[in-house]
Amino acid sequence: MKILVTGGAGFIGSAVVRLAVQRGHEVVNLDALTYAACLENVAPVAHSPLYAFVKADIRDRPSLDQAFATHKPDAVMHLAAESHVDRSIDGPGAFIETNITGTYNLLEAARHFWEAAGKPDTFRFHHISTDEVFGSLGPTGQFTESTPYDPRSPYSASKAASDHLVRAWGETYGLPIILTNCSNNYGPYHFPEKLVPVVILKAISGQPIPVYGDGSHVRDWLYVEDHADALLLALTKGALGRSYNIGGENEVSNLDLVQMICAALDAQRPNSTPYAEQITFVSDRPGHDKRYAIDPTRVRAELGWRPSLSVEEGIARTVAWYLANESWWQPLLARDGVGKRLGVA
Repeated sequence: MKILVTGGAGFIGSAVVRLAVQRGHEVVNLDALTYAACLENVAPVAHSPLYAFVKADIRDRPSLDQAFATHKPDAVMHLAAESHVDRSIDGPGAFIETNITGTYNLLEAARHFWEAAGKPDTFRFHHISTDEVFGSLGPTGQFTESTPYDPRSPYSASKAASDHLVRAWGETYGLPIILTNCSNNYGPYHFPEKLVPVVILKAISGQPIPVYGDGSHVRDWLYVEDHADALLLALTKGALGRSYNIGGENEVSNLDLVQMICAALDAQRPNSTPYAEQITFVSDRPGHDKRYAIDPTRVRAELGWRPSLSVEEGIARTVAWYLANESWWQPLLARDGVGKRLGVA
């Protein structure tokens, strides 16, 4: 297939690009290269004849039309998004413009391309979203594909809106759509403002390791390369109009995860004292969802997918990657907002 991947220089998008090229797909990586994007993320495949890059913003409709006309993709995998909850608290406008208006522009560009091509049955528009659209769980229960939406941050509200737009374009115009909602990702090339890389980099630099609140918030952790595998499977084998919840089957509290990272660092780069002694509890962020957990029954039953790594295995691999790739993450520390406490409004 020839796949147009939006946000392919980002964390999850680049994992999709790398895996898709490795599996023989042609990939057109469309990315605006905003603060969290990094072309080094796709360096392993950048010289492949199967790879092409287009610098374009999904908020710019003419550039999208040009990309479709030039590259004529068989499918779209839409990953371009503003995704950091703390940043959405401080500046929600960018999330509305990119996640809602940008998704609308992409849907319209894809629809007009698809209609002009005679509405081929093989075309796919795969929208990649998050479990945060479902809100917050109590101590029990899991999100299913039929869980009512209940977003609680500007980020999750903007992603919920984009999900609704995609479904509407499928119902109203017949656009061949597939949706996936994933749990928290981690792994190589994770931009250093998210929890896992923050913990690793704070620890090895001898700084306090911040944990929001009491650290009891629970997330379902998914290794990014497992997620990329699931996304390509959903694109090629998923039923049209269907949504699939993709989870890591690895529920862990934030505090336990931080301690797990510290233990991996103790094993791989021992310090004079245990890294866990650097853990510092800080004020919680507003509207911090208590627990996320995904029921993966549908994706397992219909597509035969399940994660290959436990969170312990994935964290060990992730720690090893960051320790070996300082040349990747060191320049990113100078980017806007990195290393600062955000989302305390």
